[in-house]
Amino acid sequence: MKKLLIAAAICALPVLGANAQRIKIKTGIEVLKEQNFKCLEGKRVGLITNPTGVDNNMKSTIDILHEAPNVKLVALYGPEHGVRGDVHAGDHVSDIKDATTGLPVYSLYGKTRKATPEMLKDVDVLVYDIQDIGCRSFTYISTMGLAMEAAAENDKELVVLDRPNPLGGLKVEGNLVEDDCISFVSQFKIPYVYGLTCGELALMLNGERMLSGGKQCKLTVVKMKGWKRKMDYTQTGLQWVPSSPHIPQSLSAWFYPVSGILGELGYMSIGVGYTIPFQMFAAPWIEANKLADALNDLQVPGVEFRPIFLTPFYSVGKGELYQGVQVHIMDYQKAPLSPIQFMVMQEIARLWPEHAVMDHANKGRFDMFDKVSGSRQIRERFSKNHKWDDIRDYWYKDVESFRQLSKKYYLYK
Repeated sequence: MKKLLIAAAICALPVLGANAQRIKIKTGIEVLKEQNFKCLEGKRVGLITNPTGVDNNMKSTIDILHEAPNVKLVALYGPEHGVRGDVHAGDHVSDIKDATTGLPVYSLYGKTRKATPEMLKDVDVLVYDIQDIGCRSFTYISTMGLAMEAAAENDKELVVLDRPNPLGGLKVEGNLVEDDCISFVSQFKIPYVYGLTCGELALMLNGERMLSGGKQCKLTVVKMKGWKRKMDYTQTGLQWVPSSPHIPQSLSAWFYPVSGILGELGYMSIGVGYTIPFQMFAAPWIEANKLADALNDLQVPGVEFRPIFLTPFYSVGKGELYQGVQVHIMDYQKAPLSPIQFMVMQEIARLWPEHAVMDHANKGRFDMFDKVSGSRQIRERFSKNHKWDDIRDYWYKDVESFRQLSKKYYLYK
């Protein structure tokens, strides 16, 4: 009887493996393989990629193109973190040789962010294959746009191997970037959360002449198969490769816009240096339960705030006792993302006015805060009363017009 019960219990266990994570889409590299690399035949290829550039079996796009008999891969180009992901955020990326293929690797992060004519002299076509996270200040789309400019300036083709927007293709938040805030963290005049795949964004940058000087490049986008706008990353069935050290899971992409703007001030911990990057707000002077109650009283759609007590391992607050709130997104479609940090700043100013963020943060970080926000107006308007309502309309003023414009470039329904 005992053996029968054990056998029954084993049979009742869920079956793990391939069936538990059935892949429902084909990314651009998968479709390119299906097409036998036709658009690259007879051309010298330069590949812009990093560890997120993999096929559905986790094989690197570098190795796929290097091994393809009808593809001549001649150079690699590394964004922030490098082609193999071995460089920390913000660190200089060097020109080296790739240990696996022996190919030259040129840095597109550091003093040279746009490929030079010398870096492109042996290349006919640039291929871009990087998993983005759907937020403007994450620098990979800036690298893509500057590569498009370099391709236009040097009469090269550019092929984008499309990948999912992990936030889906429906959520749009934030004002367009204004002229005095154009930077590598806000390279183009798009919202903070822009609701496009990298392929769709490339088509828009080209079609609307949003590149520097109104340039247009010879652009090809290799579309995905099976992706729908309503899909978040978990619904694709794809494995997630960390797009940077602090985006370890696809879930992290949802939280990056929740706290990333405030995080630029280095005023409180947003979880970078702890186990839940971008998912929390904490400081030594915060009373966790009081802040959680205040934020939950705001009844933010699809969001709950939970008290949290912690000691950061590194970065802001290393080794100190901190408390605050963890943000839990209960409904990803209803939840606003970027407004949450402004609501947190609002409630901190109300509960602990002596710690109001804009009054006491390092003013030397205001310039980066503005660049990531895309407008100095956000900080200046918020600083007057420390209220989200004072910037809400400005933050959302461009959303509907951008949504309508971007529909021209949708590749997926």
